[in-house]
Amino acid sequence: MLPSHPAVIAAIVLAAGASTRMGRQKLTLPMRDGRPLVRLAVEQVLGAGLDDVVVVTGRDAEAVALALAPLPVRTVVNPRYAEGQSTSLRAGLDALRPGTDAAVVALGDQPLPDPDIIRRLVAAFRTASRPIVVPVYRNGRGTPVLFASVLFGELRAVTGDRGGREVIARDPTRVAEVPIDLPMPADIDTPQDYEAARRTGEPRA
Repeated sequence: MLPSHPAVIAAIVLAAGASTRMGRQKLTLPMRDGRPLVRLAVEQVLGAGLDDVVVVTGRDAEAVALALAPLPVRTVVNPRYAEGQSTSLRAGLDALRPGTDAAVVALGDQPLPDPDIIRRLVAAFRTASRPIVVPVYRNGRGTPVLFASVLFGELRAVTGDRGGREVIARDPTRVAEVPIDLPMPADIDTPQDYEAARRTGEPRA
């Protein structure tokens, strides 16, 4: 059910991974115009004009936070980041301000091509009366995903190196889809991903 008041919508950007496939901290690697990868991703989220942005850090938390200064975001450190993505999601949910009606969960290693993607998710949430809104790219469902606060308890119950996928799959009637006529944005996991992104200015799909 949609809130009766103007919805307060936040973003949780997950930026706490161990970067094991990269072999070094990928989030602080320089990307477009020399900006660090995580900064580029968070700037795209900020461009959507949400009410609050929480960035969850883990490995090299101080360096990642420094890469984001002085952006208008709040950072929270997940000391259990090595236990998997679910712990970072929980840390982000716990950091949300009281009264938050929904959260857009985004990835710190996946810069969006356009902040309008998030704005479209928010618009669908306001009109579709469904608690989950997912983007559907040319090649399938992707991220970021919007979750209404009624599902925060289910998200907190996820364990291991998983995010909200099982919550999305649990009941298809709870999900609204937003078609996005773009390739799915790719994250940067390996040195090959990074070099391809440096050449083209965008992560490869």
